Amino acid sequence: MNTRRLASVALAAAVVLSTAGCSMISPQATTISYSAAEGVNITHSAPLKVRNALFVANEKGTEANFLAAIVNDTDTDETLLVGIEGTTQRVPVAAHSTVSLGFDGADPLLFTGLSAKPGTDVRTTFQSGTGEAVEDRVPVLDGTLSYLKDFVPAN
Repeated sequence: MNTRRLASVALAAAVVLSTAGCSMISPQATTISYSAAEGVNITHSAPLKVRNALFVANEKGTEANFLAAIVNDTDTDETLLVGIEGTTQRVPVAAHSTVSLGFDGADPLLFTGLSAKPGTDVRTTFQSGTGEAVEDRVPVLDGTLSYLKDFVPAN
């Protein structure tokens, strides 16, 4: 009788350990940082932060609108420089504010003369404050997603 009871306890312990132990060797998904959106987050463009950055391009990829939210948590007004394929544009951001490019009725930044086809990503330079310019890859989308259709450049 004791042997059966011991075998039952051992079997139950084996089942519990084998079904609950996977979290011991598997990384927790909640500890992995990622952008849960189409765009990317540029956090190393201090003092400004760029959120959900993406380009929406025409079919040929010769023109693209830059969409993003730029966050300034500092006490001073800042300017973000956004550069792609030799063209740079400035975005002023007041202290303790967020500038939306393409969202909430705001105009996106239009870049022309590009070779940024939808489905690729492009090397984009970001610089703010007195910090060094940082480069990151930003996705290029088209108007396939219904909420991006209005951002496809006309030409």
